[in-house]
Amino acid sequence: MARFQRSAVPRLLYTLYSTKAAPYSSPSPTAALLRGNFEVRHFAAGNVARAKDDKEPWWKESMERLRNIGISAHIDSGKTTLTERVLYYTGRIHEIHEVRGKDGVGAKMDSMDLEREKGITIQSAATYCTWKDYQINIIDTPGHVDFTIEVERALRVLDGAILVLCSVGGVQSQSITVDRQMRRYEVPRLAFINKLDRMGADPWKVLNQARSKLRHHTAAVQVPIGLEENFKGLIDLVQLKAYYFHGSSGEKIVTEEIPADMEAIVAEKRRELIEVVSEVDDKLAEAFLSDEPISPADLEEAVRRATIARKFVPVFMGSAFKNKGVQPLLDGVLSYLPCPIEVSNYALDQTKNEEKVMLPGTPDGPLVALAFKLEEGRFGQLTYLRVYEGVVRKGDFIVNVNTGKKIKVPRLVRMHSNEMEDIQEAHAGQIVAVFGVDCASGDTFTNGSVKFTMTSMNVPEPVMSLAVQPVSKDSGGQFSKALNRFQREDPTFRVGLDAESGQTIISGMGELHLDIYVERIRREYKVDATVGKPRVNFRETITQRAEFDYLHKKQSGGQGQYGRVCGYVEPLPPGSPIKFEFENMIVGQAIPSNFIPAIEKGFKEAANSGSLIGHPVENIRVVITDGASHAVDSSELAFKLASIYAFRQCYSAARPVILEPIMLVELKVPTEFQGTVAGDINKRKGVIVGNDQDGDDSVITANHLLLFPGTIEQYVWLLNGTSFNDTG
Repeated sequence: MARFQRSAVPRLLYTLYSTKAAPYSSPSPTAALLRGNFEVRHFAAGNVARAKDDKEPWWKESMERLRNIGISAHIDSGKTTLTERVLYYTGRIHEIHEVRGKDGVGAKMDSMDLEREKGITIQSAATYCTWKDYQINIIDTPGHVDFTIEVERALRVLDGAILVLCSVGGVQSQSITVDRQMRRYEVPRLAFINKLDRMGADPWKVLNQARSKLRHHTAAVQVPIGLEENFKGLIDLVQLKAYYFHGSSGEKIVTEEIPADMEAIVAEKRRELIEVVSEVDDKLAEAFLSDEPISPADLEEAVRRATIARKFVPVFMGSAFKNKGVQPLLDGVLSYLPCPIEVSNYALDQTKNEEKVMLPGTPDGPLVALAFKLEEGRFGQLTYLRVYEGVVRKGDFIVNVNTGKKIKVPRLVRMHSNEMEDIQEAHAGQIVAVFGVDCASGDTFTNGSVKFTMTSMNVPEPVMSLAVQPVSKDSGGQFSKALNRFQREDPTFRVGLDAESGQTIISGMGELHLDIYVERIRREYKVDATVGKPRVNFRETITQRAEFDYLHKKQSGGQGQYGRVCGYVEPLPPGSPIKFEFENMIVGQAIPSNFIPAIEKGFKEAANSGSLIGHPVENIRVVITDGASHAVDSSELAFKLASIYAFRQCYSAARPVILEPIMLVELKVPTEFQGTVAGDINKRKGVIVGNDQDGDDSVITANHLLLFPGTIEQYVWLLNGTSFNDTG
């Protein structure tokens, strides 16, 4: 990391200004330029800007040689295998291990035991490496849709990304989701068509799918030499060179001329590349239309401009597992993806009513850093930070803008999967981690001179719930500690207590997501938990009027109990905003008025548990018309008990029914699957209530019988074809 030194520019300015009248003879061009600028214009605005430009070299080179990239794809497309090869070729690791390797070691970026056992990535892992004097920060993200928040928060802080596509599977469902996330955060990307060694590999089919399904303006920058078991190497369409990968791990790259039998396809694909880039780059279009020869350097610059502007996606090819095509992909990251100062990042100024402010992204300015991920480490909470502006040093005091707390940075580290390296400082554009800083995911840190917050990331709502409880009552403390920790780390993991059933409900993005957390509670906290479906929160109601007349009389020595209530219960009108209504229609003083609240309380308590299945009774009106009291034996307790028994007496005569909860479901599907999905909803007894278009997707809204509840779903309780909402 470059150490920043104070610039000598202020002293230079002062000298030039104070000696402007001194005579001089035959000045050098540089001196004449400086003298002309500073003497004649007397520190005009342009001079100050130029003076600022003179400062640039002490940070500009280190910023231009920095890349922050993420590797994202559909599950099992080879992201972690690709990252393993990148780390090997850049010298960060010294031997390659496979995701499901026979040696039992597992890939470097899959550091959790669960990840190595299941052969999937669960948590995004950060690392850094050096390639050709460029520093590359890499975040390897999960491919499973259940861990989509890991992809979301990684893309939120990255400057570029590699979208990995399988040459056999092509563009799959999660490829579309990941691409949508990249668009949301305006991340420039490269595509890498992996697994060209597999049977049925067809990179050109995948390229066409990227154009049709992902709406990518794209073209290949490489052509494979052979496919499947005959896959030998790659031809670079920009440099017009053939690359072959030799050695036990493909570490030796042999550069040769293009094979004679492939010259025709190379000429065709290079022309296609130039045409596609020309459509979005005016400079290349001018050269292309005037039939000027296009040099490799001109084409490379045009591809870089179009990629950074997010108008073009260059497509690389290879096989990470067979160690072919990874080094050219790394060269492509350096050549085509932006450095931190080429990306526009915005903050919200809290002192000016959240006005949008563009951050220059230089180490010169005040510190602005975003905490995008939390993790419980061996030494306490580990907070991943992306530094957007300024410099953060070990021992500095930083301010959490969201809470207003001033915090000291006790330890600053760079992450290499689950290993860490202590550093003294980090500047704008870098991704680091700090220990001992109490914050939440999405908090912004500054040095206190500005009050900026970074825009928040999109957090999807949980879609599935489970009821959990520890097997042993003694382990309740550890169980709660585990749930609190996972809730802080993962915004899509929610924990709640169901007031009706008393069950602890965990909600997440899918079955695998929740299973992983239950397993982690068992392994990391030594707490065995039983898991089941949450109890369905049914409701009961009545469908007709029923009379009650109940006398509660008890005499067993001493003061007795006496209370009589008469009246009726009836259903409330459909669509009524209230669930329970009590009305006193007694004429005279048959029951003293001070006992009426006790009667209402008794009926409310009785309505909490209907006699059909023991669930709350709703949509009910209780009217009391008459009663009797005793001068000595009547009490609040007597009338409360009389009310409870009166309700139970008349409930069965009011023809009670059970209400089933209905979930309001919103499905977003590609338009071509709209008919299939609608048919499936109808087959599952769902009722479609709306169908809208959102870009290329269809949004289907339906009412569906809730098989088991979550903590955030919206319920619609249906009665006699009429619905009324309950957001509980």
